[in-house]
Amino acid sequence: MQKLSEIMNTDVQTVAPEATIEEAAQEMRDGDFGLVPVVDDEELIGVITDRDIAIRAVAEGKDSGTPVREVMSEGVVWASEDDSIEDAARIMSDHQIRRLPIVDADQHLVGIVSLGDFAVDSSDIEPVVEALSDISRPS
Repeated sequence: MQKLSEIMNTDVQTVAPEATIEEAAQEMRDGDFGLVPVVDDEELIGVITDRDIAIRAVAEGKDSGTPVREVMSEGVVWASEDDSIEDAARIMSDHQIRRLPIVDADQHLVGIVSLGDFAVDSSDIEPVVEALSDISRPS
């Protein structure tokens, strides 16, 4: 059984809560991803997504200098680097998310996984396939 530490992406771009949404959007553009973890003093406090920027900032008429803290998603769902890929698939399915921040024992961000990172052997694939179908199913 593979642990998340074996498959997670450790090259994770983050933003501080005081960063502007323009800076967060530029990170997303430059890195070609739609989610950036928000870290304050090494602690994961939220995430900002391209959807957060569109719905909570642009649609509300906020300017590009708005701090990330004002539009980020809080109450972040995460997994431990020692959790199995099955655990991650279950968490992602239960919460209908496609990307999952990974933390260490001190709850510091150490990586991120997405459904595409689950390159697993055939004995481990069923929970991942189930998670993918659950996440893709309309609620």
